[in-house]
Amino acid sequence: MPNESLKSKWDARHGDAEKRPKAAEVLTQNLHLLPHKGQALDLACGLGGNGLAMAARGMHVTAWDLSSVAIERLQEFNQAQGHSNLNATMRDVEKEPPLPNSFDVIVISYYLDRQLIPHLIAALKPGGLIFYQTFTQIAVSDEGPTNPEYRLGDNELLTLFSDLKLRFYREENRLGDLAVGMRDVAMLVAERVT
Repeated sequence: MPNESLKSKWDARHGDAEKRPKAAEVLTQNLHLLPHKGQALDLACGLGGNGLAMAARGMHVTAWDLSSVAIERLQEFNQAQGHSNLNATMRDVEKEPPLPNSFDVIVISYYLDRQLIPHLIAALKPGGLIFYQTFTQIAVSDEGPTNPEYRLGDNELLTLFSDLKLRFYREENRLGDLAVGMRDVAMLVAERVT
């Protein structure tokens, strides 16, 4: 049984009819790194922007979220786009993490559960890629969660995925002109080589 108060929070947020699926920058900036085929997971998918982007590129996509509203809306968006290769289901990933060696690609955006990271690494097939993007504690705006537990420490994403081979990383911190760039987030693409 999912955490009902958390589920209610996300159901309300994803029920906003004005919101549309949007893929994370870590994925859109690195689409060229995706394999031409394979099994992909959009974890904590929300409205499924990442999953829809991967399905459009021919991957077989599994999309999981705690929110039944998010899953229903993603299924509607998916039907409208005509992808037969995306399967969206409600799942509490903290209670049911992905199985080992299950996916060629895993994408996570704006969701952080440090205890889940070893399961995500194990869920990658050899040669599999993880695309990860979420908020950092060092920020220039008030966007994102206020609880620092749900924000990354400086360079923490590199440490969390240190067992993988780094392929792309971006974390600008508070350097230079704060009015431009990718602020408030860290992004990583890493590969399981063994």
